[in-house]
Amino acid sequence: MSKTVMVIDDSASFRTVVKLALQKAGYTVMEAGDGKEALAKLDGSVKVNLIVCDVNMPNMDGLTFLKQVKTQAAYKFVPVIMLTTESQEAKKAEGRAAGAKAWITKPFQPSQLVDAVNKLCV
Repeated sequence: MSKTVMVIDDSASFRTVVKLALQKAGYTVMEAGDGKEALAKLDGSVKVNLIVCDVNMPNMDGLTFLKQVKTQAAYKFVPVIMLTTESQEAKKAEGRAAGAKAWITKPFQPSQLVDAVNKLCV
């Protein structure tokens, strides 16, 4: 059974790039367009092994999503990789404090993301 990764980004084309890279590496991929949609899909009934999340999104940004998903027992220990254009140390520190396990800055190499997912996916 393949492991499931949720990809959260407001850009459909960007989600497709990430999805194709992860599917090629053998992962099952779920998608959400923002943090609010992701939380609605992560209702405790879905097993997710890892989450890849953007920071800047409408409705609910990635850091707010990260803080909220970490309060849910079913997802508290699921690793989260932030994949974003944000590169300021303050944002990275906020992400680490909220529970992010890795921070990858866009533009990125798909192989770099797949390597990080392979290392963190539980």
